[in-house]
Amino acid sequence: MLDFLTDWYLWIKMVHYLAFVSWMAGLFYLPRLFVYHVEHKDNKGFVDVVKIQERKLYFYIQTPAMVVTLITGSLMLHANKALMVGSGFMHAKLTCALLLIIYHVQNYYYLKQLQNDKCQRSGKFFRAYNEVPTVLFIIIAIMMIIRPF
Repeated sequence: MLDFLTDWYLWIKMVHYLAFVSWMAGLFYLPRLFVYHVEHKDNKGFVDVVKIQERKLYFYIQTPAMVVTLITGSLMLHANKALMVGSGFMHAKLTCALLLIIYHVQNYYYLKQLQNDKCQRSGKFFRAYNEVPTVLFIIIAIMMIIRPF
């Protein structure tokens, strides 16, 4: 198995990057849909369309992309265990990835509330909430490119 992972490492890494970018796109856009949803809750036709977009984004793009990101990331770590020894940057990246997973699950919580018309959060809340993945993405990019520690 390790030979397979070593031989295909760059392809796995490429799929990891593509999946991560797709996951991040969902994490950036879904809370923006939440903003539109709560700010136009009196417009039933509009909200019905946004509900469809929210569900499709979460279940058909964001979640599969997260799963592929986690699988390919795990495969890369398995193939290159040295990344976990004395590599503070990798530990910081994985901590941010864990926070993104928590954020992803929290998106599901808000999605269910909004789908059932039970969300009490404001558009202002979701505008601020939408900044969380941006900060984590910047930290992950710095850790992987600059590797400051």
